[in-house]
Amino acid sequence: MSAQFPVARPRRLRRTAAMRRMVAGTRLHPAELVLPLFVKEGIGEPNPIGSMPGVFQHTRDSLRKAAHEAAEAGVGGLILFGIPAVKDARGSAADDPDGIVQQAVADVVADVGDALVVMTDTCLDEFTDHGHCGILTSGGEVDNDATLERYAAAAVSQARAGSQVIAPSGMMDGQVAAIRAGLDADGFEQIPILAYAVKYASAFYGPFREAAECAPQFGDRNAYQQDAAGPVGEALREVRLDLDEGADWVMVKPALAYLDILRQVRDAVDVPVAAYQVSGEYAMIEAAAANGWIDRDRAIMESLVAIRRAGADMILTYWATEVAKKLQ
Repeated sequence: MSAQFPVARPRRLRRTAAMRRMVAGTRLHPAELVLPLFVKEGIGEPNPIGSMPGVFQHTRDSLRKAAHEAAEAGVGGLILFGIPAVKDARGSAADDPDGIVQQAVADVVADVGDALVVMTDTCLDEFTDHGHCGILTSGGEVDNDATLERYAAAAVSQARAGSQVIAPSGMMDGQVAAIRAGLDADGFEQIPILAYAVKYASAFYGPFREAAECAPQFGDRNAYQQDAAGPVGEALREVRLDLDEGADWVMVKPALAYLDILRQVRDAVDVPVAAYQVSGEYAMIEAAAANGWIDRDRAIMESLVAIRRAGADMILTYWATEVAKKLQ
C-alpha cells in the first residue's frame, strides 16, 4: 500500500449498509448450518432444558416438527443425540435396532431426508449409566480398544436406521478406522464419517450434559479429550490420524475458544471442516441477553461470523433454524 491518509480512507467502504454488504468478506448461508437435536425416550411432551433456553429434549413427534421447521428454513443438516429410558455399563441402547436414536433417525429421514442431511452422533456417554464415553476397565478407566467395537456396532445400527452421516465424538484412538471397517463390512461404503477430530475437555459442555443426561458419575474426560494447553501440533496430529483412517471431513469442538485451532486445521487439510458452537457458548449469550447486558441477535450473528471467518465450512449451532430464517 502506497497511499496514506488523507488519500487513503478505509471508512469509504463502510459508510452504508449496502456498501458493507457488497464488500463483506465473510458470509453465512443456511446450508452451512447444522442443528443439534435431542430426543428422549419415554416422555410425553418436549422437556425444556433449563440451562439452554429455547432448546428441548424432544419426543419423537416434536422432533419431527423441529426437523420440518429446520428443513423449511433451509438448514443444511441435523445431528441427533438420544437419551434412552434405560442405561447400563456398556451402553446397550446405542446399537439397539429399536433404540430411541434409531427410531428417531428413521422418522426424520423419512420426513426430510431429501431436504437436508441427517447425521447421528456416535458415542456411548448418553447410553452408559456411568456417563463416560466408553467401556470401563475394572479400575474405572475407559478401555480404548474395547470401546472401538461398541462404536462400530452403534455406527452400523445408525446406518441401518437411515443415518446419512456418522459422527464419532468419543475421542478414542482408532475410532474412525473401526467405524469405517464396520460400515464397509455391512455394505455402507457410501456413508461418510464426520470425525470429531479435535475435541477439547472443555468447561463449555456443561449445559449439553444436562440436555443429554450424560455427565460422568465420577472423574472427568480429561484422559481422552484434548487438553486446552496440550502440545503444539496435537490438534493437527489428531486430524491427520482421522483422515488417514478414512474420515471424510473433520470437526473442531468447541468453536469460539479455539478459533486459532480451527484456522490451523482449515489451512492444513483439503476436506470440509466443521466447528461446533457448543452449549456453553449458546448459554452465555442467552443468559447475558436475558439480563440486558448484550444485544442478543447481534451477538449471535457476530459469533457465527467469527467461526465462519476462522475457517469453518459448516457450523453446528443450536440457533441454526432461527438464523437460517433470518438469512433467507
